[in-house]
Amino acid sequence: MATCVIHSRVSSFWCLSTRSIAATMNVPKIHVTKITTTPSSLAADLDYLNNFTSSTTTTTTKHYTNNNNYSNNSTTLTQKSMEIVKLHLIMEIVSDRLEMHKNVAAQRDNWNHLLLTSVNMITLSASTMLALAATSTTSSGAPLMALKVSSTILFMAATGILAVMNKFQPSQLAEEQRNAARLFKQLNGELRTKVSLGNANEFEVTEAMERVLALDKAYPLPLLGTVLDKFPHKIEPAVWWPQRKKKHHWKEEVGDNKNNSNNGWDSRLEGEMKAIVKAVRKKDMAEYTRLSRKALNLNKVLAVSGPLLTGLAAIGSACLGCVNGSWPVMFGVVGGALACVVNTVEHGGQVGMVFELYRSLIGFFKLMEESIQQNLREKDLHRRENGELFEIKVALQLGKSLEELSQFSSSTQNDFASKLF
Repeated sequence: MATCVIHSRVSSFWCLSTRSIAATMNVPKIHVTKITTTPSSLAADLDYLNNFTSSTTTTTTKHYTNNNNYSNNSTTLTQKSMEIVKLHLIMEIVSDRLEMHKNVAAQRDNWNHLLLTSVNMITLSASTMLALAATSTTSSGAPLMALKVSSTILFMAATGILAVMNKFQPSQLAEEQRNAARLFKQLNGELRTKVSLGNANEFEVTEAMERVLALDKAYPLPLLGTVLDKFPHKIEPAVWWPQRKKKHHWKEEVGDNKNNSNNGWDSRLEGEMKAIVKAVRKKDMAEYTRLSRKALNLNKVLAVSGPLLTGLAAIGSACLGCVNGSWPVMFGVVGGALACVVNTVEHGGQVGMVFELYRSLIGFFKLMEESIQQNLREKDLHRRENGELFEIKVALQLGKSLEELSQFSSSTQNDFASKLF
């Protein structure tokens, strides 16, 4: 029995093995095709990858460059905006200075009129009292002490007030402040033009600040300390501008004029400017220096004569009745009358204002001379002011047309350069 079982199992195992071998032998062969990559296709793939990488890098670089350009443009715009803000700030200061000088000019002009009227009324009242006291003395033999003392006090008060007035010269003080207000208004207009053009730079901001400080120094507001000398030993022009510096950025501001390589300058224009400088120096400045010296000398005489006459009148009033003779009355009455005339000529005629006017005119011509010489000394034509614009400015400042300016330079007559003054 056991032998039969073993035999049947061996038979079944043999059958299974035989079938497996047969199945294995009957399986079809699978031919594996070898995939080969040619060098050209590999190079193409690498080129594609390289192009992708380079395009990505280029895009990134362009994006970075654009960001840098945007950053630089933003920085430039920020700098320009900051310069514009600075100019606006300076304009506010200039506007404030303008109002201050206008108010002070009106105030000091009122001082001149009120003090002149008051001093003349005081002097005439004192002279009248002295005449009445003298009449009372001759009639009754005893002077009226009240009239005598009152007349003496009024003459002494007039002497003190006149001494202070002649020291400070209210009419000249008012003219100084009027000039300052005019120049600050001119500076405010120039700054407004620069702001509207929008091409401000650091140099213009510095120049504007220097001009404000120069005006403050030329026309001070206080009456004590920094006040200008009203009776100088040497006549000098009024200087309200800072020391002129070379404009390093003029070419960048104006730009290259492709149609005019000489920036509007030629030999004819240079000859005109040289002739104007010569005429301004020899005729205009010399003439106004002479007139200012005459006005100064006249003002000195009047400034001394007024207090001197009222002082003599006070002495005559005090000596009335104490000295035999008519000279106390003559000193008091005639001295008071002459003092009124002198005060009216000096302060009513505003001799100090005339002197300051002449001094400002000399400064005006000096500024023009420096401006022309600075442009002529500059060898690089593009660093000069534009010739056509400069010619128009000089012609209008002198009150001439362009044709008259050309005729003036070619004329042999020794005429004044300016037609305005």
